This record gives sequence, structure tokens and C-alpha cells, in this order.
Amino acid sequence: MPGALKVFITGASSGIGSALAGHYAQQGAVLGLAARRGDQLEALAAALSGAGAKQVSCYPLDVTDAAALRVAADDFIARCGTPDIVIANAGVSSGTLTECAEDLEVIRRIFEINVYGMAATFSPFIAAMRQQGRGRLVGIASVAGIRGLPGAEAYSASKAATITYLESLRLEMRASGIKVVTIAPGYIATPMTAINPYRMPFLLPADEAARRFARAIERGTSYTVIPWQMGLVAKALRLLPNAIYDRLFANAPRKPRTL
Repeated sequence: MPGALKVFITGASSGIGSALAGHYAQQGAVLGLAARRGDQLEALAAALSGAGAKQVSCYPLDVTDAAALRVAADDFIARCGTPDIVIANAGVSSGTLTECAEDLEVIRRIFEINVYGMAATFSPFIAAMRQQGRGRLVGIASVAGIRGLPGAEAYSASKAATITYLESLRLEMRASGIKVVTIAPGYIATPMTAINPYRMPFLLPADEAARRFARAIERGTSYTVIPWQMGLVAKALRLLPNAIYDRLFANAPRKPRTL
């Protein structure tokens, strides 16, 4: 579909994914939306079609299912063409404690979705994007990946892994014309953060976050923290010696164990 921006988004049924889909719909984009909750996807697709999206294709799937993602990618490319932007947004968050044996399966699931699911999202699109010599692979990381947070071993570690994975991928794609964009959000008002029982500084509404994400994606920014205030905090945390960091954060509020 010449002329229309083509965007494929995972984790699209709510939160940041839904907000990004809404943003691109207003630009008349052709959208491929993937998420586990098919009923929510269909409802979103109907709303986006009325909001300006040129075409919306829905793919109910789990991002840990690489075969299902490949089928979805092949279908989207066949029907709509090679995407200009692929956004690996699907992710889960939960408090975890390594000492609790029942949390081990939760830890595995968080890594499968947040890390493996990102690679599985990008993989089936890369050959076609290489052929067209352009595009954006966008990974949604988190400031939680900058330093480990207490009670969030799995989430912090998984987001640290995505940041490093995306850096490696950026180097691999350097000569292809494909730009790899790493976005590390701070606190965004979504169902995922709504359960946090603590103050969230610089909290951004999801629609405003989506607009800022889209600007970074358009520029092809290699790495950015949004909002920028959290970027300053992240830089400061990186520089803190372990002894000081440990003293400051050992008793920080914990994310609930919910998964």
C-alpha cells in the first residue's frame, strides 16, 4: 500500500501498545496488531478504523510462540507489504522473589515474554526489511533495566537484557538501512503501573507517551529514556557506587507479586 505508513505492534490490546496504535491510526497508517486478548484486539481495531487507520489486521497470539509470529508476519507482508516500523512492545511485569520456589515459573515467563518474545517479534520481518533497505525495529525496554530493583529481579533483569540485546541488534543492522530504536520508558499510566502501591515520579499519560515515542522512532534515535526527567535519574543511578546505591534502594517499595 504505497504512501501509507505500515506499522506492526505487539502487546497492542492495552497500555502503551494501544496508545501507539491510536497515534499511528490518526496518521492514516496500515496497522498489524498482535496480542493475546483477541476480543480486545477486535474492539480496538473497530475503534481505530473509525479514527483514521487505513487498514487494521489483528493477530491474536502469544509472543513466545515464534511460529505464530512468523505466520502473522507473512500474512501482514503478503496483504499490506513490508512494514516500515515493527514495535516489540509486549511485556509483563511482576514482583518476584528468588527465595520463593513458586516464583521461579513466573521468572521464566517474564524472561520468555520480555526477552525471547522481542527477538521472536523481529525475526520474521528482518529479511523483507533488509530487502527494502530501510525500516525501524523498535524495542520497548524500561528504566527498570538500568539498575536492579529490590523485589523485581526478573523484571529488572529482563529489561536490562532487552537493552543489551537491542544494542547488539543495532550493530548487526547498521549496514542494512534498518534502524534499531531502544525506548526505555519511565512511569507511564497503564494497567501495568496502576497496581503499583507507591508514588511514581514524572508519570506520563499513555497517549502523551505514545507521541513522544513516535517522535523518537521517526528520528531513528538509537536509545532514549522517556520522559527525559527519568533519563537524568537513570544517568545518576548508573554513576552511583554500589555501596551508596544499596543503602538508598534496599528498602525501596516493592512491586506486588501478581502473576
